[in-house]
Amino acid sequence: MEYQNTGKQPELLAPAGNFEKLRVAILYGADAVYLAGKMFGMRSAADNFTVEELYEAARYVHERGKKLYLTVNTMPRANEYPLLRKFLLDIKDAGIDAMIVGDMGVLATVRELLPDMEIHISTQTSIVSPASAMAYARLGAKRLVLARELTLDEILNIRRELPPDVELEAFIHGSMCVSYSGRCLLANAMNGRDGNRGTCSQPCRWNYAIVEEKRPDMLFPIVEQSEVGSFIMSSKDMCMIEHIPELMESGISSFKIEGRMKSAYYTAVVTNAYRLAMDAYAKDPAGYRFDPAWLEELESVSHREYGTGFYFDDPMENPQLVSQCGYLREKAYYATATEYDATEAEAIAAAGVEMENGQGRLYRFIQRNKLSAGEQAELISPGKTGIGFSVGELYAPDGTPLPATPHPSMIYWCRVPFAVHEGDILRASFGKGLEVRAKDRLKGDC
Repeated sequence: MEYQNTGKQPELLAPAGNFEKLRVAILYGADAVYLAGKMFGMRSAADNFTVEELYEAARYVHERGKKLYLTVNTMPRANEYPLLRKFLLDIKDAGIDAMIVGDMGVLATVRELLPDMEIHISTQTSIVSPASAMAYARLGAKRLVLARELTLDEILNIRRELPPDVELEAFIHGSMCVSYSGRCLLANAMNGRDGNRGTCSQPCRWNYAIVEEKRPDMLFPIVEQSEVGSFIMSSKDMCMIEHIPELMESGISSFKIEGRMKSAYYTAVVTNAYRLAMDAYAKDPAGYRFDPAWLEELESVSHREYGTGFYFDDPMENPQLVSQCGYLREKAYYATATEYDATEAEAIAAAGVEMENGQGRLYRFIQRNKLSAGEQAELISPGKTGIGFSVGELYAPDGTPLPATPHPSMIYWCRVPFAVHEGDILRASFGKGLEVRAKDRLKGDC
């Protein structure tokens, strides 16, 4: 396999389903984020951003030297174009760095109303050849988000055929779709939700059975594995953390993480792991060694079985389907370190509690899930993998000792034996809070 080194480190592109996830993505090492407005994005069930929030998001990102890409990648019908035109005009002065589009009509409309806007072509367009890539480049596209069905060799071939100023973007982590580049009508048929307009309900993950027409109440399971069921349409999640050298030398300009619907914890951990791996390779390609701790970090987030997508496998030979039903559930996300509050610190000291002693210093957190004194926990920080410790002391802001932190979003102080910074994440220690949901019959989700 012949790789090419462009001399420029690829961009790490993280998902931002809302403002909290945007902040976390930037804090934990993303070079850019991609997000959607309240309409015309392929993840309509995410919180997404109002027009006003898009302006605020662009300011926030640019103040930190990062970039923001807006997804306008649904396939609007004729009656939606007046609303599309209004939306584009409403956000024209937001300072968005590029728009990700997947429809020729949308592309033409963006070109008409926002002639200076940088255009990225969505993976929805199924770019799988140099000829297709060149066609979009001639239309003025600066970047092409490649189809996920391509092998690494095919990506290398496309890169060689393109002018150097046309960038390639590829997914390196996250959920995969059993349909070609997400072009699916299954949700339309099952419950009237259009996957090509941002409302996919993922019926490919459901459990199915065969019904004989004269026996409608008698269900015959479709069985691949007798103990756990069938997975004829449920894809593995992609994870390329063990193949950073190949990716870094491929000529891909942007490494994309899927997951606008996932948690802020997911955004932080996945972005952090790939940032660590990419920086380690960029610093010393010849001496690079894969750190198993990076994969352990990725195992801590909610995911299906991991695979390498189609980078090394032909989709017709290996469709990358799961072998067990359900998700590996992420570690318990206990809290996020928040800003120091001098008034609370004075109240704690007045209650006779030392802010710092031989067991560590008290730091302020905002609760995400219940934590009890005596539990084993880990702290994850930007640029570091999890560091474990035993939770000894918990206090309310007035200095009252707490046996646990049961209330959502409550503020509390926790003694930690090493330095903590705002934005650090407190979570369950490895092996605790991680479980396999073998079957989820309530949601029918494989």
